[in-house]
Amino acid sequence: MESKKENGCRCQEGKVPDAEGKCVMPEVTISALIMSLSTSVLYHLGEITDPKTGKKEVDLDIAKHGIDTLALLQQKTKGNLDKDEEEMLKSILYDVKMRFVKAVKK
Repeated sequence: MESKKENGCRCQEGKVPDAEGKCVMPEVTISALIMSLSTSVLYHLGEITDPKTGKKEVDLDIAKHGIDTLALLQQKTKGNLDKDEEEMLKSILYDVKMRFVKAVKK
């Protein structure tokens, strides 16, 4: 795969151009996927407020599903991630699991 610089992309790091050439979308990476899943878990644990309502929502079933998805990702990508990606996934998975346990005890 050629890099963004090699293919003439002028977008800053972490962004890719849309159909009109505007640099808007985040680059698709395993780190971005991990962060997206993690953010979803934190939202469903009530740790992130809904930007529209300003309220915190708790749905432990959906939070657990997100954690299970991260765990599956860790299992299925074992040996295929670089060291930083592997550590990121391990750390985030541990963190959201601990937060889930804390939320269940409330």
